[in-house]
Amino acid sequence: MKMIRNVILSVAVSALCATAALAQVPTDVVTVGSVSSSSSTVDVPVYIRDTAGTPLGIDQPAGSRIQSYSLQVLYASPSVQSITFTRGGITASLTPTFESSPAVPGTSIALLDTFAEATNLIPFTSNATLPGDQVGTLHVTLAPGTPVGTVIAFTLDPTLTQLSDEGGTPGTVETTGNGRLALVPGSITVTAPAVVIPVPTLSTWAMVVMALMIAAVASRMRMS
Repeated sequence: MKMIRNVILSVAVSALCATAALAQVPTDVVTVGSVSSSSSTVDVPVYIRDTAGTPLGIDQPAGSRIQSYSLQVLYASPSVQSITFTRGGITASLTPTFESSPAVPGTSIALLDTFAEATNLIPFTSNATLPGDQVGTLHVTLAPGTPVGTVIAFTLDPTLTQLSDEGGTPGTVETTGNGRLALVPGSITVTAPAVVIPVPTLSTWAMVVMALMIAAVASRMRMS
């Protein structure tokens, strides 16, 4: 019995050590912001934290910097009338060599960017306070009548969200699958009902009167 207890204890200690080792592996982090808004149009920031000690980062040699990312945001809410995804924060003034923002209406939207390291280095701050540096912005228009208290959730696709160097070197790509990337979801909390400001329209009679007035003015101009 004593031998069995020792074996069990040894296995338990080994498991704890392995768990601790995994917990200490540094990961970069992609975060969708959480905001509260009383407006029908809402900007939601998206961040990347460049953590020191990962395969990619501003602390790594040239050629191993975060210069390309695929950020796939998932949502499923009838409260989202429209959404776009653009560069923002530290990437707003940079010029990408490639950029795309594919979307599936009502389901997902992504931002894919690649920058030349030699001319457009992304100026990450190593080990910045979470959530890190803003790299993009979700521009969301809420559906009219969205009730107060509605929470719209945004998650990051764990397969399609990834970071890489300029060339997409397989050995340095960071994903959740290889344990090099952590993803943090975000949300919009609606604090006032979304409304649509009506565009003033003229009645039929008002349009007729206006047309007659314009015709009269034009006639006078021809006569003068």
